[in-house]
Amino acid sequence: MSDAPQTYSGPDRILSGMQPTGGLHLGNYLGALKNWVPMQDTGAECFFCAVDMHAMTVEYDPAALPDRVRGVAAAYVAAGVDPERSAIFAQSAVPEHAELNWILQCVARMGWMERMTQFKDKAGKDSERASVGLFTYPVLMAADILVYKATHVPVGDDQKQHLELSRDIAARFNRDFGGGEIVFPLPEPVILPTGARVMSLKDGTKKMSKSDPSDNARINLHDDADTIAKKIKKAKTDPEPLPETAQGLETRPEAKNLVGLYAALTGTSVEAVLAEFGGEGFGAFKPKLAEAAVSYIAPISEEYARLIGDKAEIDAILKRGAERAREAAVPVVAEIRDRVGYWRP
Repeated sequence: MSDAPQTYSGPDRILSGMQPTGGLHLGNYLGALKNWVPMQDTGAECFFCAVDMHAMTVEYDPAALPDRVRGVAAAYVAAGVDPERSAIFAQSAVPEHAELNWILQCVARMGWMERMTQFKDKAGKDSERASVGLFTYPVLMAADILVYKATHVPVGDDQKQHLELSRDIAARFNRDFGGGEIVFPLPEPVILPTGARVMSLKDGTKKMSKSDPSDNARINLHDDADTIAKKIKKAKTDPEPLPETAQGLETRPEAKNLVGLYAALTGTSVEAVLAEFGGEGFGAFKPKLAEAAVSYIAPISEEYARLIGDKAEIDAILKRGAERAREAAVPVVAEIRDRVGYWRP
C-alpha cells in the first residue's frame, strides 16, 4: 500500500483479527471480512488471527474455545481469505504476542488506559469486579499489531481509539528505546468502506452481535436457508409501510436496518430499495429480503459447513498460519529484547 509512513522503511503489513466468542455473523462479514479479501491484492503481507487471548478477558468456556477458533478460521476462508496468501492463525499460537504485551504494558501509561471508553462500556457498573485483562487488553491489541510491525490496520468506528493507543505506545517506545531510530511504524488505519451498519434483528438501535443472548438477533454465516428466512420473518419492525425517501427512515431504526441490509445484499442503494418498495408493508418486503440474504450467504455457508466438518484441514491451515506469523514475529521480539536490555547469554 502506498500510504505507509515515510519514516519507516520496513515492509507493508496488514494485521486484523476477530474474537472467537461465538459464530461470526452477517455484520462481521459486511463490516470487516468482506473488506479483508481485496487487501490480499495490495502487495502487503496479511496476518489475520483469531484473538483467543482476548476472549479470556470475560467469562468463557475453555472446553469450547478451540472449536471456536476453528470456526473463526473456517469463516475467514469461506469468506475468501486465502490461506496460501495470508497467515490465518490463533493468536495464542504465537507466544511473541504475550511477551511483547508485557514490555508494552511497561511503556503504556495509566492515563492512556483510563481514557479507553470500551472498558467502561464492557465492565458497566461492576468495573471493580472485572478482570485486569479487560482493562489492559488494548495494550495486548497494540502488541498484536506491533509484534509484526504492521503498517496498516483495518478499523471500524469502535476500534479507532485503540489504534490511536497503539500509535502512542509505538511512538513512546521509539522515543525511549529507539536510539534515534524508528523501531516501530506508527500503524495507519485502513478506514473500511461505509457499507451497511448491520444492526440487531430484535433491536434496530443496537449492533448485530455475537454476544447477544438471542440467536434470532443475528444472521450467522453458518445459518441454512430455512433458518435465515425464519429469522427475517421474526425480525422486529413497526406497523407503518416503508417510506418513499431515506429521510423517512431516520426515526424508524428497525425499518432503516432492514432496508440498509437489503441494499447491502443486493449491491444497490437505499434510495433504489425505497423506489421499489416504498409504500409497501413488511409482509411484502421481508420475503424479498430473505430471498436476497439466502442467495448472498449460501456460497459462504456451504463452504463454511464443508470446512468445519474437516477439523484436520482447519488445523493444518492454523498450523501453517502460525508458523508464518512466527517467522515475522520472532525477529521483532528478539530486537525488542535487546533494546529494552534483557539479559541473554
